[in-house]
Amino acid sequence: MTRISVEKLLIVCILLFALSVLPVSLPAAESIKFGSIDVQKVLNESEAGKKAKSDLESLIKSKQVSIDEKGKAIEKMKTDIEKQASVLSADARKTKEDELEKLIREYQRLVQDSQAEVKKREVELTDGILKDVREIIDKTGEEEGYTLIVEKGMIVYSSKGIDVTDSIMKKFDELRAKSKK
Repeated sequence: MTRISVEKLLIVCILLFALSVLPVSLPAAESIKFGSIDVQKVLNESEAGKKAKSDLESLIKSKQVSIDEKGKAIEKMKTDIEKQASVLSADARKTKEDELEKLIREYQRLVQDSQAEVKKREVELTDGILKDVREIIDKTGEEEGYTLIVEKGMIVYSSKGIDVTDSIMKKFDELRAKSKK
C-alpha cells in the first residue's frame, strides 16, 4: 500500500474508534453533530482559489513563452547545422554541435527550473488558503457545536446535510474580502 493509503486507513480507524467511544463519553443530553468539507472544492471555487489558479496559469504561460523561444532556437540551430553540414569543416561542425549541446542543456535546465518555480508557487498559494480555511473550520466547529468535521475525501458515504463546504467557503470569501479593505 502507498503511504497515503496507509495514512487514510489509519485516519478511518481512528474515526471509527472515536465514533464508538463518543456515545459513551458524552453526556446523554449532548447531541453529536458531524460535518464534512470538500477542501478541493474550496480550493477550486472560492474567490481566493480562483485568483490563485489564475495567478498560477499566468506564471505557467510566461514560463512557457521562454521555454518555447529556447526550443525554437534549438530547432533553428539544428536546421542550420544540417544545411551547412556539407560546407563546414570538421572543427567548425564540432564547434556548432557543442553550441547546440550547450543550448539543449540550458533548455533542460530552464524547463526544470520553471517546473520547480511553478510547483513552489502552487504550494505557497495553496498553503495560504488552507491555513485560513482550517482556522474557519475550527471556528465554525466550535461556534456551531460540531463534534467532528472531516475531509470529504475520507468519507465513503455521508448525507448531504452534514456537508459544510459551502458555509465554510462563504465565510472564507467574506474573511478574504474584509482583509482586502
